[in-house]
Amino acid sequence: MADLGSASGRRMWCSVPERLQLHGAMLALQFGYAGFHVVSRAALNMGISKLVFPVYRNIIALLLLLPFAYFLEKKERPAMSLNFTIQFFFLALVGITANQGFYLLGLENTSPTFASAIQNSVPAITFLMAALLRIEQVRINRKDGISKVIGTIFCVAGASVITLYKGPTIYSPTPPLQSAAAPLLQSLPSLGDASGKNWTLGCVYLIGHCLSWSGWLVLQAPVLKKYPARLSVTSWTCFYGLIQFVIIAAIVERDAQAWIFHSGGEVFTIFYAGVVASGIAFAVQIWCIDRGGPVFVAVYQPVQTLVVAIMASIALGEQFYLGGIIGAVLIIVGLYLVLWGKSEERKFIALEKAAIQANPEHTSSRTPAHIKTSLTQPLLPSSTENV
Repeated sequence: MADLGSASGRRMWCSVPERLQLHGAMLALQFGYAGFHVVSRAALNMGISKLVFPVYRNIIALLLLLPFAYFLEKKERPAMSLNFTIQFFFLALVGITANQGFYLLGLENTSPTFASAIQNSVPAITFLMAALLRIEQVRINRKDGISKVIGTIFCVAGASVITLYKGPTIYSPTPPLQSAAAPLLQSLPSLGDASGKNWTLGCVYLIGHCLSWSGWLVLQAPVLKKYPARLSVTSWTCFYGLIQFVIIAAIVERDAQAWIFHSGGEVFTIFYAGVVASGIAFAVQIWCIDRGGPVFVAVYQPVQTLVVAIMASIALGEQFYLGGIIGAVLIIVGLYLVLWGKSEERKFIALEKAAIQANPEHTSSRTPAHIKTSLTQPLLPSSTENV
């Protein structure tokens, strides 16, 4: 009977149109990521060490990724060498250690909503980095190039506003946890929003987080050309990032009590970060990118910011400031301009290739660089390890 039930469930799922499946998966993904922002802030407010938290998180993530990388990529995975070891070490330094470290420092001094909002600038920053490194060609004589440049300017302006102008309080919710679940949630006395924050410094840390994330995406591109096994690259990066965090934590975090769980809430936050944000979300996002494309996935990013705002307001009593709202709107507008530019660029390249195939006698006059995409790596994170 169980087999019949599972088979019936599979048939029902298969009968759902794939586009609807993608939208449902992306909405679930954004809720998972939004929960990660709120849970991470709750972990910091409960007193979990900013160095111990990523150590445990990356241990869980590595244990989840390793079996899939080992068994699914046996044929694609090249032999390990000293050159690959050095590349993976530096990928981990940028994409895990600096990325996650800056994120936690920034989150501690700002809020989950604005941490999520400023992450919307990652595609624009990635485009800017790629353009400076001549990986991305900026064609300002075409509408897609102009759109990406304007979008990048909007994102930079938005990040600057969030950092330099806090502004008056626009919305201040009632004291948090005044709901039907209050008695249960009040067992976590330190869950409320922390005080004594340095907003500007927190925003600077978050910009460092976005720069690290974008740098990780750009640096991945040449590595994946030589080592075309994405799960294995992510696993190696996670492994070396874990080693780096363990070394830093062993030197800086001398209190042995920092490594011990003191409540069920602390255990929950670490497992949520490792299992949901670095495990389930990773698998869902890979499937969505494969089926819907990177632009489709990135378009849903602002939904995460909205969900985080609602969650943080209810659970943490988060206040919203004018500067943060203005900056978030500018960043989201910039994100969509960059994504629209990437979409138009793909259409242009597809039409150009079709024209060349229709006129084979002109193919020899075209250089390969003329028809290749301007950036080999998608302008969005393809793994949750960088959050």
